[in-house]
Amino acid sequence: MPPNHRSILGLTLWPACLAALVWLGGCDGQSKYAPPPPPKVTVANPETRQVTEYAQFTGNTQTSETVDLRARVEGFLLSANFRDGAMVKKGETLFIIDPQTFEAKVRSAEADLNSQQTSLNRAEIELTRAKKLLEERAGPQTDVIKWQAERDSAKANIEVAKSKLELARLDLGYTRLVAPFDGRIGRRLVDPGNLVGASDKTLLATINRLDPIYVYFALNERDLQMMMRYPKVRQESPTRQINAEMALTDDEGYPHRGRLDFMDLGVDAQTGTILLRAVFPNPRGQILPGMFARVRVPLDPVEGILVPETAVGSGQLGHYLLVVNEQNLVEARPVKVGASLDGKRIVTSGLTGGERIVVNGLQKARPGSPVTPEEAPAKPGK
Repeated sequence: MPPNHRSILGLTLWPACLAALVWLGGCDGQSKYAPPPPPKVTVANPETRQVTEYAQFTGNTQTSETVDLRARVEGFLLSANFRDGAMVKKGETLFIIDPQTFEAKVRSAEADLNSQQTSLNRAEIELTRAKKLLEERAGPQTDVIKWQAERDSAKANIEVAKSKLELARLDLGYTRLVAPFDGRIGRRLVDPGNLVGASDKTLLATINRLDPIYVYFALNERDLQMMMRYPKVRQESPTRQINAEMALTDDEGYPHRGRLDFMDLGVDAQTGTILLRAVFPNPRGQILPGMFARVRVPLDPVEGILVPETAVGSGQLGHYLLVVNEQNLVEARPVKVGASLDGKRIVTSGLTGGERIVVNGLQKARPGSPVTPEEAPAKPGK
């Protein structure tokens, strides 16, 4: 073969050989491929310790006392001595009805009582005189009988006069309406100068006692039976000394501390619930009636299993935890959970306490797949 033909042939075969070498090298690389190692996840054992569970409810606030201030006597309203919506003190004068008519009635009743007392004194003197004359055979028996009757009549008239005076003084006292307790008064419903108490007992204003404040809430039968399983609740009668905590709409946690003080007589057959009441201090009067409130009642401490809140998953079948078994395979463990406590969740069933729970790297842990578990670092002081 001529030399030029060999050079042309060499140039033609060289790219093909190079491509073949590249292909062979690629095949060799694929044959040495190794799958990636199982993903690393952080695991931790559940914490077991004494925990206090809470029964949680919702309700509304209500005043501990409400009084309608009404005119009990007829007269012209002289003054309203308060600012609408103000806080008032027990015994503070709120309304004054013109007292002149009733002062006159008191004076008249006092005069009548004095008159009857004078009649009694005269009858007793005359009776003593008649008895003396009768003993001396200088007076008839009829005089003694007459003055005895006069004396007894005067005594009865004195009792009547005393009753009239007492009623007159009561009516005079009704012209001055005072606050029956410390509380907040609403707006006045009648202006001074108007005639009040003419036909019905005229409503002048309403006063509410805000300290303490009540919260009413309802329990269904299931919650009631659950609470009754705890000795602390069951042994009381039934609410004495059972603590309660309350939170309003914008409160963090449950900052208000109080106690249960009332449970209704039985379960309402129509609603299937029973009414309870908790009482809370409200010295500043900032909790008003009608506000939405969340209430929780601490139950007896129990031995509880806790896991980090972030480790608890939720699906169509309920809550679950990702557990790493002895073969380092991930399992989805169905659990039942209770209340949250300091960033952890109480697990009421589904765990024994010795499992390895995935607490970090949950997105890399798939049920049935292997993982490389790493123990979570212990917290300082533990």
